[in-house]
This record gives sequence, C-alpha cells and structure tokens, in this order.
Amino acid sequence: MVNGSRASRSDEQSLSKENLSRKKTATGFPSPADDYEEIGIDLNKELIHHPTSTFFLRANGNSMATSGIHDGDLLVVDRSLDPKPGQIVIAVIDGHFTIKRLTHHMGVLHLETDNLSEKIINPYCNENLHIWGVAVYSIHCLRNGNQAN
Repeated sequence: MVNGSRASRSDEQSLSKENLSRKKTATGFPSPADDYEEIGIDLNKELIHHPTSTFFLRANGNSMATSGIHDGDLLVVDRSLDPKPGQIVIAVIDGHFTIKRLTHHMGVLHLETDNLSEKIINPYCNENLHIWGVAVYSIHCLRNGNQAN
C-alpha cells in the first residue's frame, strides 16, 4: 500500500519478477515511457565487461563513504583497466588490500580516502605498494544492516 492506495490484483500479476527486471523505475513521478519495456537484465553483462580480469571485493570501513562506498558494500573490480586520476582503485600496501581514490597533485599521483584525517599516500615513496585494479561498481544494500540476508 502506497499513499493509502492499494495495487489491484491484475496490477500485482503484471508485476511478476520477470517483468520487474525489465522496467526502469522513476525516482520522481511515473514516466510515460513505462510502456516501453527492455528485455531482461543480465547483471553479468551490465557489470562485468572483462570477465577474466573482474573480481569482487567487500569493503571494510567507511573512509570512502562520500564516494558511495560503505562498509559491507560489494565492489566490482576490473584489473584490465589502466588506473587514471579520479578513479577509485584497489591498492595493495604491504600485502593488504585498501580502497583509495587515485589523485593527481602537482604532477605527482597520490592515493587518498574521503576521510580528510587519513594520510595521503605517495605511491612512489612506498616500494611495497601497487595498484591491483580499478573499482567500477559498488553494490550497496539499501535495507537496514550492511548486507542483504
């Protein structure tokens, strides 16, 4: 029930799982384009452009929350992409994964988080650091709690 109204039985039947996967849903008022449906959605095709070099990692912590990455989010990481300034990357520092934004300051690349109190990392000053991949999607649970159960 939404705004005191209830969907009719025929409306509910027309909104089967298969039909829902084909619809784009307006975040404001309903769109007149609702009558034009897409064919089913395949998350592999949508999210994975290079299957042999795509991996999934789970975020731990909220230091990238301003960028839309929250504790528990599932990241889709593509190792075939060349990291560019402004992109969110997965770096390995001393054998540990970390999520950072690759930035460019005065001709030098740096790794930063959204948390301004955290130290900016100069990759050229750390021999035990390498960029492992580029985060291309963050899958975020919208229910209470961090992970869908």
